[in-house]
Amino acid sequence: MVSKMRQASGRLTEYWYAAALSEEVSTKGPVGRVVLGEMIVLWRAAGRQVVAMRDRCLHRNALLSEGDVFDGCIGCPYHGWTYDSGGRCINIPSEGANGEAPAEERRLETYPTLERDGLVWVWMGIGTEPDKAPFAMPHHASPGWGAYYMKTRFQNGVTNLVENFMDVPHTVFVHKGWFRSRSRKRVPTTVERTDHSVLVTYDQPRDSIGFTEKLLNPKGLPMLHTDKFYMPNTTRVDYVFGDEARAFVITSTCTPISEHETEVYTLISYKLGLANLVARFFLPPYTRKVIQQDVEIMEVQGRGLRHYGDTEFTSTPADTLHVHIEALRQWAESGADTAPPEPMVERMDFWI
Repeated sequence: MVSKMRQASGRLTEYWYAAALSEEVSTKGPVGRVVLGEMIVLWRAAGRQVVAMRDRCLHRNALLSEGDVFDGCIGCPYHGWTYDSGGRCINIPSEGANGEAPAEERRLETYPTLERDGLVWVWMGIGTEPDKAPFAMPHHASPGWGAYYMKTRFQNGVTNLVENFMDVPHTVFVHKGWFRSRSRKRVPTTVERTDHSVLVTYDQPRDSIGFTEKLLNPKGLPMLHTDKFYMPNTTRVDYVFGDEARAFVITSTCTPISEHETEVYTLISYKLGLANLVARFFLPPYTRKVIQQDVEIMEVQGRGLRHYGDTEFTSTPADTLHVHIEALRQWAESGADTAPPEPMVERMDFWI
């Protein structure tokens, strides 16, 4: 049975979603995850291939994620029913001295999987095969770059999270002193919406990003700041200094667990020359602090949304990018047999 959330997600199901860090899935035992309301068990079969299947035994619905992995198969912890990598039940121990395969084929739903950029991706399309690649996490293993992942649980939905990750005005309040403080500066901004993305460029070459400025941009080079949203759930925030001599990139892909709960996999990529050696010790606690501040404000917003809903938003020009993100995601969620919102470019100013 398909979950209500997955059924109601329209075209949002027809994408790859990050289900785990590659390092979290081993041959030692299974891992349980929830994606779009679906309980999924991940495990490694023969050849270390990652298998994703519905997290339930066909017998009495015990969770396979609490079972064992052996001989390229997974076993239920309750009565030992055993499943192969294709989801087929191949052994019922209580049916014979050495167990027996069921007389009629019994098979669990499996999901296409792919490992890329240090993540395990699961295709959530209902009755559809993958027709696109997962989002390419930038500079995961690029020469001259350092990179690390952070995994964070948020008590809020995907749309609100991707808006938060790209939202500049909130930084002077939520991240005051850590990321940016209010300076009462005008920020000319260009917002471009395509049929699958919202791309934002800020005309603020002398902007700074907290006390990390001394590490990221010690020479005070002009900075190009861009924020990008890619359907259905990924943001990329770039700070490029000078002629790409130095750069700092924050890429977050959001995996919906339920309407108001999301797992976010954030890749921090940095190109700082010799300072890379220092950054790998300094940046993780700093970025964890900033993300924790977003966790807290998203929980605050989430409590309001659970009470009031999201139909009474009031927007100003500073929310232009939010309106375009919402338009794309709402169109996809509706599943309507219509063209996506038309591409467009808008220019506006806001103050921070």
